[in-house]
Amino acid sequence: MATPTSNLLRPVDPALALDEAALLRYLAAHVRGFPAPAPALALTQFGHGQSNPTYCLRAASATETRRYVLRKKPAGAILQSAHAVEREFQVLKALGAYTDVPVPKVYCLCTDPSVIGTPFYIMEYLEGVLYLDSTLPGISPAKRKSIYFAAAKTLADVHKVDVSAVGLQKYGKRDNYCKRQVQRWERQYLQSTGDGKPARYQKMLDLIRWLKDNVPEEDSSTGFGTGLVHGDYRIDNLVFHPTEDRVIGVLDWELSTLGNQMSDVAYNCMTYIIDSTPTENISYRGFERPSIPDGIPQLEEYLSVYCSISARAWPAANWKFYVAFSLFRGASIYAGVYHRWTMGNASGGERAKFAGKAGNAMVDCAWDYINRENVLQQPPATGMHVLKAPRQEFHSEQEGSALTNGQGRFVPNEKVMQLRKKIMKFMKDHIYPKEDELYKHAQSTSRWTIHPEEENLKALAKQEGLWNLFIPLDSAARARELLLEDRSHISPGSSDDLLLGAGLTNLEYGYLCEIMGRSVWAPQIFNCGAPDTGNMEVLLRYGTKEQQKQWLVPLLEGKIRSGFAMTEPQVASSDATNIECAISRQGDFYVINGTKWWTSGAMDPRCKILILMGKTDFSAPRHKQQSMILVDINTPGVQIKRPLLVFGFDDAPHGHAEIIFDNVRVPATNMLLGEGRGFEIAQGRLGPGRLHHCMRLIGAAERGMDMMVERALSRTAFGKRIAQHGSFQSDLAKCRIELEQTRLLVLEAADQLDRHGNKKARGILAMAKVAAPNMALKVLDMAMQVHGAAGVSSDTALSHLWATARTLRIADGPDEVHLGTIAKLELQRARL
Repeated sequence: MATPTSNLLRPVDPALALDEAALLRYLAAHVRGFPAPAPALALTQFGHGQSNPTYCLRAASATETRRYVLRKKPAGAILQSAHAVEREFQVLKALGAYTDVPVPKVYCLCTDPSVIGTPFYIMEYLEGVLYLDSTLPGISPAKRKSIYFAAAKTLADVHKVDVSAVGLQKYGKRDNYCKRQVQRWERQYLQSTGDGKPARYQKMLDLIRWLKDNVPEEDSSTGFGTGLVHGDYRIDNLVFHPTEDRVIGVLDWELSTLGNQMSDVAYNCMTYIIDSTPTENISYRGFERPSIPDGIPQLEEYLSVYCSISARAWPAANWKFYVAFSLFRGASIYAGVYHRWTMGNASGGERAKFAGKAGNAMVDCAWDYINRENVLQQPPATGMHVLKAPRQEFHSEQEGSALTNGQGRFVPNEKVMQLRKKIMKFMKDHIYPKEDELYKHAQSTSRWTIHPEEENLKALAKQEGLWNLFIPLDSAARARELLLEDRSHISPGSSDDLLLGAGLTNLEYGYLCEIMGRSVWAPQIFNCGAPDTGNMEVLLRYGTKEQQKQWLVPLLEGKIRSGFAMTEPQVASSDATNIECAISRQGDFYVINGTKWWTSGAMDPRCKILILMGKTDFSAPRHKQQSMILVDINTPGVQIKRPLLVFGFDDAPHGHAEIIFDNVRVPATNMLLGEGRGFEIAQGRLGPGRLHHCMRLIGAAERGMDMMVERALSRTAFGKRIAQHGSFQSDLAKCRIELEQTRLLVLEAADQLDRHGNKKARGILAMAKVAAPNMALKVLDMAMQVHGAAGVSSDTALSHLWATARTLRIADGPDEVHLGTIAKLELQRARL
């Protein structure tokens, strides 16, 4: 059974209460993005876990609510080197910043005991599920296997971390790990037992002697097989995605260090050997005997998956030692838990009082295992299959997976293939044939009105289910909860699928967005055009329920359009800290003064709402001065000064406007997320938005290739077809190479965005944003060259596609900004 994170919370134990006033002052001063002003702070405590007390902090201001997790050292006398929250913070910070290992984001570490009594750190609250029972009751067999394989993969990912590259090379000693650990846990056990403390167990003392005599020779190595060790890697220390069988957070790094990683693997496999959950009545038998639950892989199968992904040798030779060592260490940990329970400062609740019994049972189990003749069979073939196709194996049950069995990493699944075929047919049947008519209208005196055929095409797209396909899964889930519980504000006939898309990942949407990019008219027909997609994403992620009802729903339905007002004529707006537009609070209103230009979409007669970025506090830290606010375009003081041209194209009726905001008064409830949160919103908006531009540029380049080849095959120059000239063939081949390279880069960026989010994917997003427009410009320029004079005329789509591609070397950040991001990340890695 899956347990949601929130179900683990309980009232704070009075003995573990914190000074909430002091804590609130500290959080407001040290946690970036903490709700302001002066939020109410509510504390609950996590009941799961036996070590460092862990709390959920709910901070609620007038405009927002956020949750954080606080993890602290226990109060009172504790064992030396135990409960090292400082080390937990160090490893989480390094892994979060530089690796793909799923860990919660950490915000700050406090070592000042005057705040709440002991050191603590703050990290993000992960909304997911935990599997507290390793037998996974109530879970289907197929899902059980998927969950266990996901756990094996994540452990392999932990062990593949290059500790030198992430700044953890001094986190511990690699060699003689097990030898040192036996000595350490012997000391911990002796300090937790005897001399008036809980009694010592003779078999435990005998086990310590056996372990000292049987440390494997490989333990003295510092080479392959040594590195980052989690120290307490169990399935109940993993937070899984709420709906997908993938790990989104590895918790409880208190015992992490550098050393022999096979000890981590064996400890992870303890559930096969013994059920050591501290309860009053339990047999302490692992689920391998008498029979393993249906669907959970056999021990050898599970190990095979890990070994295949991590490229480790089969551990049969020393497996008996590693299992006995893991049981010994677990017994020592439980001895400490039980000792703390007798003193009244254990954090594990009722289970802690049974920890002593559980520890002794682990010792008995260790001796039983040592005395077995055979403990590990030869590996099955499963591991090699997983090594060859890890993503498909671990996501096999996900409806949204972008892969199909055995066909490689970036092959669309059946769902995406069907949508792709529908879009291609729609483009062929409806959009390409109407392009000339739409272009003529856009150049006529009626160009600032909507061509009726455009609305007809949008209605057809809705009927085909090709609507709002850009909406990512996580945003759709949030919007469904907020919007669909009350349908009074939604137009009759609007289905959930129509409003909230097809439930696609960014990777899956990439295959469809590319097709839309083949025509400048297509994205808006499918309600997938900029800036509406970015603005809808902002409202989906950061809008209040009332903001969503008023503005998001009509945008999702395609009844209105929107604009994004950020760039200013008097400053270099690629550095958003330069923005001068002022947003001043006056009672229940904000007053806006400033000038914006290149406000795409604002000329459209359907444009009803603008998202504006300006400064609310010019004295705040540079990245907390900016805020984003909703502005009804019909508000008094909003003056559209003129449309701006892009290489002569005014992109009517969409347009790019220069707008003056002269004492524009908007309700205070129009503020998005809160004052000073503009940069935070911008990063959430620009990640997917930048990628959508890149996807569309792939499509524009593909159309250029098609037109180029068609022209070369049909035109003769100097006695033979253009396609027969060697220079053309060479250029064509180079264009194809660059296009495919860029496509793979964009798909990889989409995949990383899905798996890791904006921050961790920022490097590859920047690469894609630089590569895609430059590649498209090269391909389209070549296509125009092959067309001759016709290529630069308005008789083909090439010139407009080229103009659009050229603007995208500037829009959403110029090349130079993204190149700086890439270089900065490279230099950071080099310094570590």
